[in-house]
Amino acid sequence: MRSIFGWTNQRCQLCQLPLASHETGWCQHCLNQLPQPPYCHRCGATTLNPTNGCGQCLTTPPPWQRLYRLGEYRPPLQQWIQNCKFSGQFWLAHQLGKQLAQHIPEPAPVLLPVPLHPRRRLWRSFNQSTALAWAIAEHTGSQVMPLGFRQIKPTQRQKQLTRRERQRNLQHAFALTEKNLPDHVAIVDDVVTTGSTAATLTKLLKSHGVQQIDIYCVCYTPMVK
Repeated sequence: MRSIFGWTNQRCQLCQLPLASHETGWCQHCLNQLPQPPYCHRCGATTLNPTNGCGQCLTTPPPWQRLYRLGEYRPPLQQWIQNCKFSGQFWLAHQLGKQLAQHIPEPAPVLLPVPLHPRRRLWRSFNQSTALAWAIAEHTGSQVMPLGFRQIKPTQRQKQLTRRERQRNLQHAFALTEKNLPDHVAIVDDVVTTGSTAATLTKLLKSHGVQQIDIYCVCYTPMVK
């Protein structure tokens, strides 16, 4: 039987071997092969051992409180995200969100996906961050506010820009459309690359009184200084 996410209960979408009756999408063997290097739960950087605050966080802490991720932006996660966004494999968002949810010990009661500008949303046909948020909420019981943020200005890709260019690129790019928020919320994105978008949205939430903001992402790429 095919679901709205495109996967079946018959074969693993990664190794193509038959799935057990309790498995969906990916078999447990393939899931066990996912690299899960230790990382800092404050900023997201890979570390030798798990920590709630690395050396970088002591000198330049990010504006959010916690970051949860599956791994670095490397294969196989890198390829799965690209396939989800650009090859129509929408079911990957559900499976990735499900896996990420299992690593979040105290989920936020409200999830806010990183928005897409309407033109990019029209070109891509869906927002992968929203799909991830719904998948996470399915396992955490959190409420998803898919239109909590709105991108009101088109932006360039952050990775190729300098720090000053990133700040200028994101200036006045987002608006918070949902003002009735609890003290604890989470921003959901597929990849945290420079951290600038997450930081901008975090500061926007704080300006409206939100006390604790977490970041939920599939992959992390070290911030560019």
